[in-house]
Amino acid sequence: MQLKIMPKKKRLSAGRVPLILFLCQMISALDVPLDSKLLDDLVQPPTITQQSPKDYIIDPRENIVIQCEAKGKPPPSFSWTRNGTHFDIDKDPLVTMKAGSGTLIINIMSEGKAETYEGVYQCTARNERGAAISNNIVVRPSRSPLWTKEKLEPLTLRSGQSLVLPCRPPIGLPPAIIFWMDNSFQRLPQSERVSQGLNGDLYFSNVLPEDSREDYICYARFNHTQTIQQKQPISVKVILVDELNDTIAANLSDTEVYGAKSSRERPPTFLTPEGNASNKEELRGNVLSLECIAEGLPTPVIYWIKEDGTLPINRTFYRNFQKTLQIIQVSEADSGKYQCIAKNALGVIHHTISVTVKAAPYWIMAPQNLVLSPGENGSLICRANGNPKPRISWLSNGVPIEIAPDDPSRKINGDTIIFSSVQERSSAVYQCNASNEYGYLLGNAFVNVLAEPPRILTSANTLYQVIANRPALLDCAFFGSPMPIIEWFKGTKGSALREDPYVLHENGTLEIPVAQKDSTGTYTCVARNKLGMAKNEVHLEIKDPTRIVKQPEYAVVQRGSTVSFECKVKHDHTLIPTVTWLKDNGELPSDGRFTIDKDHLVVADVSDNDGGTYTCVANTTLDNVSASAVLSVVDVPNPPFDLELTDQLDKSVQLSWTPGDDNNSPITKFVIEYEDAMHEAGLWHHQTEVPGTQTTAQLKLSPYVNYSFRVMAENSLGRSLPSEASEQYLTKAAEPDKNPMTVEGLGSEPDNLVITWQPLNGFESNGPGLQYKVSWRQKDGDDEWTSVVVANVSKYIVSGTPTFVPYLIKVQALNDVGFAPEPAVVMGHSGEDLPMVAPGNVHVTVVNSTLAEVHWDPVPLKSVRGHLQGYRIYYWTDQNSSKRNRRHIEKKILTFQGSKTHGMLPGLEPFSHYTLNVRVVNGKGEGPASPDRVFHTPEGVPSAPSSLKIVNPTLDSLTLEWDPPSHPNGILTEYTLKYQPINSTHELGPLVDLKIPANKTRWTLKNLNFSTRYKFYFYAQTSAGSGSQITEEAVTTVDEAMASRQVDIATQGWFIGLMCAVALLILILLIVCFIRRNKGGKYPVKEKEDAHADPEIQPMKEDDGTFGEYRLFSFVSSASF
Repeated sequence: MQLKIMPKKKRLSAGRVPLILFLCQMISALDVPLDSKLLDDLVQPPTITQQSPKDYIIDPRENIVIQCEAKGKPPPSFSWTRNGTHFDIDKDPLVTMKAGSGTLIINIMSEGKAETYEGVYQCTARNERGAAISNNIVVRPSRSPLWTKEKLEPLTLRSGQSLVLPCRPPIGLPPAIIFWMDNSFQRLPQSERVSQGLNGDLYFSNVLPEDSREDYICYARFNHTQTIQQKQPISVKVILVDELNDTIAANLSDTEVYGAKSSRERPPTFLTPEGNASNKEELRGNVLSLECIAEGLPTPVIYWIKEDGTLPINRTFYRNFQKTLQIIQVSEADSGKYQCIAKNALGVIHHTISVTVKAAPYWIMAPQNLVLSPGENGSLICRANGNPKPRISWLSNGVPIEIAPDDPSRKINGDTIIFSSVQERSSAVYQCNASNEYGYLLGNAFVNVLAEPPRILTSANTLYQVIANRPALLDCAFFGSPMPIIEWFKGTKGSALREDPYVLHENGTLEIPVAQKDSTGTYTCVARNKLGMAKNEVHLEIKDPTRIVKQPEYAVVQRGSTVSFECKVKHDHTLIPTVTWLKDNGELPSDGRFTIDKDHLVVADVSDNDGGTYTCVANTTLDNVSASAVLSVVDVPNPPFDLELTDQLDKSVQLSWTPGDDNNSPITKFVIEYEDAMHEAGLWHHQTEVPGTQTTAQLKLSPYVNYSFRVMAENSLGRSLPSEASEQYLTKAAEPDKNPMTVEGLGSEPDNLVITWQPLNGFESNGPGLQYKVSWRQKDGDDEWTSVVVANVSKYIVSGTPTFVPYLIKVQALNDVGFAPEPAVVMGHSGEDLPMVAPGNVHVTVVNSTLAEVHWDPVPLKSVRGHLQGYRIYYWTDQNSSKRNRRHIEKKILTFQGSKTHGMLPGLEPFSHYTLNVRVVNGKGEGPASPDRVFHTPEGVPSAPSSLKIVNPTLDSLTLEWDPPSHPNGILTEYTLKYQPINSTHELGPLVDLKIPANKTRWTLKNLNFSTRYKFYFYAQTSAGSGSQITEEAVTTVDEAMASRQVDIATQGWFIGLMCAVALLILILLIVCFIRRNKGGKYPVKEKEDAHADPEIQPMKEDDGTFGEYRLFSFVSSASF
């Protein structure tokens, strides 16, 4: 029976396979544990634990060590064979065996040669239970032979020819590593044109003059001996035929030039491999390397395809500038036809490589150690595959099974040995050999027949701590033969744990797939077989999981700012967590800008390098959780660089640049500015803008400008610093392409014409010697144009002109190259003079008391002597003129634009005398005034009286005093006074209307009610109507006697105290009455009142006594409330 239990699983899903593999690590070897304390009396056949590689290349300068280590009980003894025969180490003084092992040490350092011990070695480890053997170890010393002496002739080639420099290194063991260098031990540069092949040769698709050198040296490095051998230098000279003089050309025949191919451009041909097709064989698991190197001019480019499939994505690599295709971990599925394609501008060629993948034997199921108890059955299985299919053979204790001692309990069936009813003598070590032409596999597996009661190897009272809702795995490592049956129990009582939620694994481990708080407790593992029983207790505690309740959040910050990440952790109170912060899965930078404060990571003065993923990791002894957040550091872009001007034309140039880093915020646009170093050095002007995806711009230029350009990048955060200025570019001079703007002609004096314009700036001049041609003539005359050329100014004055005559004017720019286009003609006028004639027939129509309309006749246009701007009315009032100096009369002015002949005068004062005159106005000033016209405004309604006061109030009268209106606007005819009483609820009584003569300023109203408020409305009148009113309120006085009595009673403090005492007394009487009534007694109220009458509440006799009684009643009632 096997050592480890393999019962039917109680519950095992496919999703738990990785877990089972982990649990079964300890049973994969299936050997007897060599625990000195527990298993001292157990025996075990030998097992090889360490051996030298099958192909063992040794350094001949060092001692030879051939390893062979094995374990077993009792410890095994070792022996060796060499080249198939017994190797007696005792007879060779240079050979010793390491104590306690089978490792051989051959001392060739003192004497002897490595070649003497070259051969095939095999180790055998043997004890009383069997013999295990090692692989056949082929021992060979490494070799690093020298290059054979050879004379290498210099090579002379025409430029463009192909060339192959052979290396052909000496055959060493292991093969040498090849590389090409010069005399200075500098590696020769390689490219698509020049490269080293897999065979070590150096291939030139075409040669160039710079390939000429005298020290092309091939080196071979032998790693085992740490030596480097070199070939004789090869001299190569590349010449250009066109540069040869006739003498050299005549003496140089084609045969003296390497190769015979033309140096002209040509389609590709393959240098290696040759022909259109070739074959390649590779072993499974190796690296498949396919190579195609082509010559041609221009240099061909190599492509690879698989004709009958696709290249494996994750295992395909291209080396040597696409000339080598490599597929790692090659398998039989990679067999097929591969095609390399060489292409240049003159043609395409193909080469097909048929790949066959063979395979040395590899395990499908290697034989495993088998531990059985007497009488049990078992089997050893040995399955291998390969191409071709490997042959399986068996050995027993290192001897072919066909000639090994017979064992009736075993039966061989191809790749399987079946054991039935084994006995202790059936113990042995079996070897399975799987071999084909490409190699072999040798596997040792023992059959160990034991009879042992159960033993539990897991320590007693082991404490397991598990996080809630995770699997709990309780170990019960055991040993026994026959294999024990394992059962688990929880607590001190109960049945074996077999049902959900428990899973029992082959190695005795009890799994609780989802441990809960109620899973806590003591568990007992019991192991039984027919020879006995063993048990062991373990303890399980369930802990709360660690959680990150507040995770760090994604952050976008600008360079130089501060960012904070929060990570708040909740955990089981019995566990102590440690919180660690990582950046990009590594440690935080050792920088003072990074600070950790409780639950926060703070990064100050953020830089570009701080961008990345920040992870908070909370660890306990049982679990760990993590949460990550990305920090994106953004900023305005870095300035563009590498500005370059191309396509330089007279009026355009192409500017290109390389964008700077966008600092994690996409560039939205580029802004281009220019500087004119000739005219405005140091000033930068906007040229244009282009989208952020564009890195070139076609710029329009002006003539005669010394341009420099700079570029700025812009993103959502702002604009970058300017780039470095580009090189300067001076455009050619040309005639001006525009004329001055804002040309005007206006006279400053009656006899001149001032012509002004906005001059061109230096940028617009287009060339040196900027001047202006100024031309003019009268518009209505037949005169020719008068012209003058002036320097770069902005004004020219024409003198001796008639007054206010229209002129045609034009200003044309010119420079040393020529004239600007014909300018536009504008009209101007010579200087103006004051108008000569006053408006006539002025008359006034009064519309109302504040508005009048004025009419006048226009003056002749010739008399205006300028641009007619309008007519101006001066008007003033004669009112109160006696009180002031007439020289200082305040005149008002109203101007009417254009050629109007009438206008309205608003805002006049009613009942006033006005005087006015009218004048014509031009650009020079006013003309003479028209004769004065006088008009009168009619009466209007007056303004409100200036003031209203109520004086001397009595019980039934009020006296009113007022000031007349400040603006009577006519002759006052009378005043109107209206009044009405107002009661305590602010309701208005009947309105009384009273007329008062206009000469009065005081009036007394009689027979009014005492202590009554009245509201008054007062206004003045003229013949035009009533004016605005003024209001006021007043109150008549109160009777003094009644007021005195009220003050005597109501305002005295003793009266208020009395009322409070009376209220308190009434309350006490009511309470006493209520108590007495509840007791059934009678209360003689009347008698008590008569006997104890309070003198304070007797009627107060004043006058007839009635008012006093009323008043007392009133107060008592108020107090009772």
